[in-house]
Amino acid sequence: MTQPYPVTTLRSVADSLHLEDVALETIAQRFGTPTYVYSRAALTAAFQSWQQALAGRRALVCYAVKANSNLAVLSVFAKLGAGFDIVSGGELARVLAAGGSAGKVVFSGVGKSRTEMRYALEQGIRCFNVESAAELERLNEAAGQLGKKAPIALRVNPDVDPKTHPYISTGLKSNKFGVAFDEALALYRRAASLPNLTISGIACHIGSQLLDPAPVAEAAGKVLGLVDQLAAEGIALDHIDLGGGLGIRYQDETPPSVATYLAPLLEIFAGRKEELCFEPGRSLVGNAGLLLTRVEYLKHGEEKNFAIVDAAMNDLARPALYDAYHEAVAVKASEVPAQRYEIVGPICESGDFLAHDRELALADGDLVALLSAGAYGMTMSSNYNTRGRAAEVMVDGAQAHEVRARETVESLYALERPLP
Repeated sequence: MTQPYPVTTLRSVADSLHLEDVALETIAQRFGTPTYVYSRAALTAAFQSWQQALAGRRALVCYAVKANSNLAVLSVFAKLGAGFDIVSGGELARVLAAGGSAGKVVFSGVGKSRTEMRYALEQGIRCFNVESAAELERLNEAAGQLGKKAPIALRVNPDVDPKTHPYISTGLKSNKFGVAFDEALALYRRAASLPNLTISGIACHIGSQLLDPAPVAEAAGKVLGLVDQLAAEGIALDHIDLGGGLGIRYQDETPPSVATYLAPLLEIFAGRKEELCFEPGRSLVGNAGLLLTRVEYLKHGEEKNFAIVDAAMNDLARPALYDAYHEAVAVKASEVPAQRYEIVGPICESGDFLAHDRELALADGDLVALLSAGAYGMTMSSNYNTRGRAAEVMVDGAQAHEVRARETVESLYALERPLP
């Protein structure tokens, strides 16, 4: 039987929703709302599914920190032996603060600064995923200034359509990411000639929320052909980084299991000596978390009914940004009749919505859980309208730990100064 909720450890107990063994009502009473709530058991199970699918292979799973960078989340994965995929110096600092190993960190992103490069080199990260010819030259210079050799992989753009939302597609010719496939061989030759670089691998990532393994397998086949071309020129690679992107269930999607997703890739690289690296983010954290919010007002209009809640687009940007769907469920069963509601926040923007046209039985003050919010929720949040960002709570069995306190209004302007 299919789990009734996308969030994998969410269940109904006596008509009240629990995450693992903690009632969401209890969390709201203790920590207030809006609050992001994560399940340690769900994080662990998701990571272990990657480990199990890769058992017997030389492989490294690098969690994509941008999906959810809370130190508690990072520490769960660090304890499980994860590597980390970062896109900024700040994310590297978080990984190290959470107990992650710099030697298992790959640094992606199109705009690495000199300061970030030096910091990553000083910490001894595993590899830089280089995304342009200009970055290659800058990294060589930065490494030379420190008397180090920078380990590099080129992120190649295979021009494969991932069949996902255009905002999260990264492997087409029109995208800003990566090195054009036809230019990669010449850039590897250039990298081999630079004195302060060490060629370590090759990387490829075509997009996010992928529900079909076929485009990834197509990209992997193109990458393998390039790997063999490089070997013929005496450029041997230690690892092949195939990125992340595996999608999750938000509504009625049927994403493949990790094993099914990886099967064609593992077949393509069967018998190879290179280590395989993967960079999952959403598939590890997306359905391990939810956003807990409370109804402030029910407003009945001529054309629509509105459930105005205390969470808003600054807390969860995905619906306003992508028109993304998040399942919305009442935390406790109610005897009031169900009605169709637009679930909106208090921000002064017409785009401040969290869910459209949902049938819910609600009264003022009721709690609503917005599901599948563990990825790209808190990390994309802002302080628009001078709103403090939500608290974050990690559930571990029967325990609930506040892993990030709610921001106070005073903290939002603590770094500002009025003119004298």
